[in-house]
Amino acid sequence: MCKGLLFLLFLTACVVCYAACWVSEIYTNTPHTMALLFESLTIKDVTFRNRIGISPMCTYIAQDGHATDWHLVHLGSRALGGAGLLIQEATAVSPEGRISPGDLGIYADSQVPMLQRINAFLLENGAVPAIQLAHAGRKASCAEAWRGGQLLSLDQGGWLTVAPSAVPFNAGERAPEALDQQGIDKVLADFASAARRSLAAGFRVIEIHAAHGYLIHQFFSPLSNLRTDSYGGSFENRIRFMLQVVEAIQSEWPANLPLFVRLSASEWADGGWNIDEVVQLCTILKTRGVDLIDTSAGGGVPNPKINIFPGYQVPFAERIRRECGLATAAVGLITKAQQAEDILQSGSADLILIARESLRDPNFPIHAAIELGVKPDLPAPYLRAF
Repeated sequence: MCKGLLFLLFLTACVVCYAACWVSEIYTNTPHTMALLFESLTIKDVTFRNRIGISPMCTYIAQDGHATDWHLVHLGSRALGGAGLLIQEATAVSPEGRISPGDLGIYADSQVPMLQRINAFLLENGAVPAIQLAHAGRKASCAEAWRGGQLLSLDQGGWLTVAPSAVPFNAGERAPEALDQQGIDKVLADFASAARRSLAAGFRVIEIHAAHGYLIHQFFSPLSNLRTDSYGGSFENRIRFMLQVVEAIQSEWPANLPLFVRLSASEWADGGWNIDEVVQLCTILKTRGVDLIDTSAGGGVPNPKINIFPGYQVPFAERIRRECGLATAAVGLITKAQQAEDILQSGSADLILIARESLRDPNFPIHAAIELGVKPDLPAPYLRAF
């Protein structure tokens, strides 16, 4: 009986070993197709392992502007999930530039060490860490999204906001203070200091947030910028602040590291900032050392009327790429692997950014690779699951 049991155990071990070898053979030696989504992309001295990036998404959970272990796990899980680029959520260059009290900041040296820890983990696991530098302007001092997002009064922990003109975002709200030249100079200095801290924190890409109705976008739009000085009126005047922000950041950011800009290509409002002006601006930004346009839309006015469908912002990215000769990232209701691949194959964009789909599936890049017949880039401890 003992001999029979030993033989059975031996036979079982052989079967298990053969099966393991067979699975390993399939994983390592089966020919895999090529997909543009999983080709590397090099911009200046930075190479992304694939063309999937995680779009900056505010989580409103920072502590006095400081990242915590929550951010390490949140961002780290998406590095393990296979993303080539991780853009940290809108990170304020000053306390008054925060959208909400829960926003991340990079306006104090004490905020750098935790970001260094997070970025080291991302790099160790194959993802390039990027930071989106932001100032919310008149859309600052708001409650966290899950608390309604309304403008906070001063006795609710809110603060005085600034903007190009003293025009509130929503009618009836507390008006922002119109920036004078001293105030503009301070914001520019804040962007420069933020760039210096970003480099110290280990970020490899900076993205300037000039979209979604925040401060830089407020200068762009005739609906929010009513100035009559050198920052208002003509197109050249309305983009002046943007160009000065680029210069301020470049004074601290190495020329060999990428600089991205997120733009709203349309406000979806009559008389507002539009794609024609965006194309003009991008042509200029290319000459100023900007490497890629993260092409979004909206945010400048409340309750815009938008025709939303999967990939609805991709045509903006395609036009900027075609007419300006600048690399673009496509974003907006991109949720399927084949959809992302088709966008790249059509020449509409160089990079795909996903947001909400990443919240639903931190392993989207792994699943996309499998769907497209590409060998996924798996962390060694995860191999047995695939």
